[in-house]
Amino acid sequence: MGLNVSRIVTIRISDTYLYVSRIAPSLNPPPSPQPIGLTVYDLPSPVDAAIEDSMRTRTGRIRMLMVFAICAAPMLLSYFSYYVIRPQSISAFGQLIEPQRDLPPIKVKQLDGQAIELTALRGQWLFVATASGKCEHDCEKLLYIQRQLHKGLGKQQDKMERVWLVSDDAPVSAALIEALQGATILRINPKDLEQWLYPSTGQALSDHLYLVDPMGHWMMRFPPNIETPDSASKIKRDLERLLRAANSWDQPGR
Repeated sequence: MGLNVSRIVTIRISDTYLYVSRIAPSLNPPPSPQPIGLTVYDLPSPVDAAIEDSMRTRTGRIRMLMVFAICAAPMLLSYFSYYVIRPQSISAFGQLIEPQRDLPPIKVKQLDGQAIELTALRGQWLFVATASGKCEHDCEKLLYIQRQLHKGLGKQQDKMERVWLVSDDAPVSAALIEALQGATILRINPKDLEQWLYPSTGQALSDHLYLVDPMGHWMMRFPPNIETPDSASKIKRDLERLLRAANSWDQPGR
C-alpha cells in the first residue's frame, strides 16, 4: 500500500491525541536544551584575607583568656575572701606571714642521701616541723601533735603533707622513722633554712609548726607550746578553714 505515513498520522490525530502518542512517540518534538547556569565568585583580596585572619586570631585569644579567667577565678576568690574580706569576728590562731615567702630553690636530701629540689614540694599544702636529727623529747612531742592534727583532718588530710626538715647531719632513729610513716623527711642546710623560715621573737625555729600553701608560699606560723587541747583545737580550726576556702580549686596530691 502506498499510504503516506504523515497522512495516517494526521488522520489518527483527528481521532485521538493519546493514540498518536502511543503509536508514534518519535513524532513528538524533543525538548529544547536548557542552558547550564554558572555562578562566578570573586576571590578575596589579600588585604581582606589578612583582616579576616587577624580577627580569627584575636577571637581565639579572647576565648583563651576567658577560659583562663574562669579556671583561675575560684582560686583567686578563695584567697581574696580569706585574706581581704574576712569578718572581723573570725581571727586566726596562727600568725599570717606578710609578705609571704616562697619555697627557696635549694637542694635538700632524703634520708637515703638522694638530693631533690625543695620546690618539688609545690602543689600541696605543707605542714612543716623542723629540728635536729636527734629529736629529743620536745621534738618528739611536736611531731606527735603534727601527726594527730593531720589525722584529725579526715578526708581532707590527702590535701596536706607532713614535712619534717632535719636541720643537721645527726642520724634519725629507726623508731622515729617508723613513727613518722607517711611523712616526708628531708635534710636541709641550717643556713638555707634560716634564710627561709624565721621564729617569733624569743623562740627557736624548732618551737613552731609552719604552713605552706600549694603554690609554695610560706603563709602561716603557729605559736609555740601547743600541747594543750585548746591550742590543738584552734590549729585544727585554722587548717580546716584554709582547706575549705581552697576547696573549689585544690585537689588531693600534687
